[in-house]
Amino acid sequence: MRLKNPLPLAVVLLFVCAAFSAFAQAPPAARSSASYSPLAVGAGFNAFNTGWQDGYMLGGALWIDYTPDILPASLKGLGLEIEARDISMKTDSKGQRSLREDIASGGVIYSLPRFNNIHPYGKLLIGLGSEDYPMMGYAHLHQDITVSSFGGGADYRLMKKVWLRGDFEYQFWPGFFQYAPALHKPAGTLSPFGYTVGVMYHF
Repeated sequence: MRLKNPLPLAVVLLFVCAAFSAFAQAPPAARSSASYSPLAVGAGFNAFNTGWQDGYMLGGALWIDYTPDILPASLKGLGLEIEARDISMKTDSKGQRSLREDIASGGVIYSLPRFNNIHPYGKLLIGLGSEDYPMMGYAHLHQDITVSSFGGGADYRLMKKVWLRGDFEYQFWPGFFQYAPALHKPAGTLSPFGYTVGVMYHF
């Protein structure tokens, strides 16, 4: 299966979750005006080191967070995240001419207690990574891999329902090159990492 660009799928999921929240979610009467819905969606701008020697590339990200408020106190702050990234905007390196990374993943996110308007978090995700890359004279090579990642960051409240997110993520692409035997290159782990700055809206 070739995952050319996961962002359209994430957009569809975003609207489905928003519709579900609007029709199925009834906030408790005791919820204070300072609290917010468990569902949040966001979009941001990436700067990622792709794991090659070509430095950083740029792109975009979409994510959906769901943090239920009905969990016991020992699990308070535990939630789910769906995320999609597209890393395809080149910088100054000629080696990035045919390089592109797309990722769609999901997993758990744990939010620490807020400090005033700051909301720190950590996350662990797994999903499908799709990479197009040049190598040894080949014009274009492609590989799909199960990708795991971990990271964290902090959200900062800009307005009542609008938050600014700063995020760091480190990824593991195991067995890279194993489906390209013509390269005569041993399989290894590609380890991209990077940063995202974006805006998130709580419904």
